[in-house]
Amino acid sequence: MKLNHLNLTVTDVSAARGFLEKYFGLTCRASRGNGFAVLFDDDGFVFTLMKGNDVQYPKTFHIGFAQENKESVDQINQRLKEDGFDVKPPQQLHGYTFYVDAPGGFTVEVLSQ
Repeated sequence: MKLNHLNLTVTDVSAARGFLEKYFGLTCRASRGNGFAVLFDDDGFVFTLMKGNDVQYPKTFHIGFAQENKESVDQINQRLKEDGFDVKPPQQLHGYTFYVDAPGGFTVEVLSQ
């Protein structure tokens, strides 16, 4: 069995889409204005974004993007810092990891094992 798609409700589809494209290499293949976007990763995973006004995920909710090595985690962390995101340095926890609040109202974890 393989997980094939995920839908997130976000407050700003355009901003969330741009964030996911820029930092995690997702590609938008379809959209409807500022209310809906369909993104894909290189393995065919479908990531949809839908506009919602009152987005409130539980505090521990997040999505994760695994990286091949610690250097990739460091590079993404540095790019986010340079672009004005409030990110803490990666730490060795359950992997080499850090979290960032993404535009649109959800949290992203970036990690390597």
